[in-house]
Amino acid sequence: MASSQREAENSPARLGPLKREESWQRLGADKFDLVVIGGGVVGAGTALDAATRGLRVALVEARDLASGTSSRSSKLFHGGLRYLEQLEFGLVREALRERELMLTTIAPHLVKPVSFLYPLTHRIWERPYTAAGLLMYDTMGGARSVPGQKHLSRAGALRMVPALKRSALIGGIRYYDAQSDDARHTMTVARTAAHYGAVVRTSTQVVGFLREADRISGVRVRDVEDGRETEIHASAVVNCTGVWTDELQRLSGGRGRFRVRASKGVHIVVPRDRIVSESGMILRTEKSVLFVIPWRNHWIVGTTDTDWNLDLAHPAATKHDIDYLLEHVNTVLATPLTHDDIEGVYAGLRPLLAGESEETSKLSREHAVARVAPGLVAIAGGKYTTYRVMAADAVDAAAVDLPGRPQSSITDKVPLLGADGYHALVNQADHLASEHGLHPYRVRHLLDRYGSMVHEVLALGEGRPELLKPLEHAPDYLGVEVVYAASHEGALHLEDVLARRTRISIEYAHRGVDCAAQVATLVGEVLGWSKDQEKREVEVYTARVDAERESQSQPSDEAADALRSAAPEARTGIIEPVS
Repeated sequence: MASSQREAENSPARLGPLKREESWQRLGADKFDLVVIGGGVVGAGTALDAATRGLRVALVEARDLASGTSSRSSKLFHGGLRYLEQLEFGLVREALRERELMLTTIAPHLVKPVSFLYPLTHRIWERPYTAAGLLMYDTMGGARSVPGQKHLSRAGALRMVPALKRSALIGGIRYYDAQSDDARHTMTVARTAAHYGAVVRTSTQVVGFLREADRISGVRVRDVEDGRETEIHASAVVNCTGVWTDELQRLSGGRGRFRVRASKGVHIVVPRDRIVSESGMILRTEKSVLFVIPWRNHWIVGTTDTDWNLDLAHPAATKHDIDYLLEHVNTVLATPLTHDDIEGVYAGLRPLLAGESEETSKLSREHAVARVAPGLVAIAGGKYTTYRVMAADAVDAAAVDLPGRPQSSITDKVPLLGADGYHALVNQADHLASEHGLHPYRVRHLLDRYGSMVHEVLALGEGRPELLKPLEHAPDYLGVEVVYAASHEGALHLEDVLARRTRISIEYAHRGVDCAAQVATLVGEVLGWSKDQEKREVEVYTARVDAERESQSQPSDEAADALRSAAPEARTGIIEPVS
């Protein structure tokens, strides 16, 4: 037992307190092939791609894994139906291939099929037009593990989605895409990179670039928790910072080959019983489309698409954004949603490639990668679904600066941690449940979050049966999940656990405030917090929630941003602009 505990402590994929200190020492002492800046899905994917090619790689993130755009998406792996209309066939084909890889090989424990109803509102032309588009959608990605389109009469569509007004449609077509918890998926990509040898470290901000003659030779980083600084030497640096791409480019002292523009997308979360439906929905708007997406015991309704030029770290939703979503979804619902129905709200920023149109909804979702200086590569644009392709392109672009010729990308064959053995464990869920005194439904929920790593999670409850009980004010989650977030998943602050390792901040009307003290105590045991530190973490988190609530009642971006950005930071050592 002692031997297995030691192995677990030394597991490369265990991003706990001991590994954090070891990683700091390695950053300063080792020579890397590649330093990746940014802990979103593209950065994590780039680190995984490089590590599985046999390269020595370090990934640094100023805040937390997926703390920006990658935790605030529509949570879909999808081809993008609207891109078909924009004739971006290559992007759709690529995205559908990635969706299939996620469902079957890379992350079957994290990515699941999800059904959508497309309501038809025009007679004669709309059904064949939409059917033709969906036929392309069903076949462009090659083999598929989701059902094809199904045509429904008005009566059939209303049986599937009783929440719709009868007058809102004349029929419908059901099709399938896939969804995932984006923050959990990104974190698992990063842990998988660590498993294959990458040094992964959060709360580690790039504050400068190192140079040898005319080339970038590494970065200077600051630990934003304690203020220490060190230099990381590398053959090449990859800027995967999304909406911060331009800021990092300026910090490097060079000019970029492309500009990135931030587009704000807002989503609201409502309880499942507010919309009676067996399927999600996709609705046309005057500018784009609106999704109603099933999310456990909730629906996610989104998204908006507006230009954003304010604080990049904390984009704020306004009353106008929320009213827009309610107004559009209520055009089809028999029982309208109100502000009182909303349990969660989140806002994220899409990093779009600028220069093609003044309307952000028409900016390209294609990605761009460029060697912006000797030793420095930048990648931006794209969409969550195609992160793996973007990562491979980024490493390919950096190859010219690497010693020797790197191997080709193999991440299409590399399952994420937790994927191996997942399907067998689903079949054994009843046995696993009885072994730990849990309901089988609970075990299946855990399997869809951790896959075969569920054994590591449940092992933390050995001798501590209280950890196998639900959190008092967030009963969808167990105490062991909070402990595991801090001991294995790199969570350093209360916000990391409530907003990203779990999704308590958007799934409960209290947004995590009611369980903050209980969670802080559990996290504090792992990270060695004093009672004063626990209290501060609760105060900072509560202030963040209060600021977000207040900002969501404001009429303009400027007013909302002023309130949200005034809230205290959990990571007090962050220097703006931030990487």
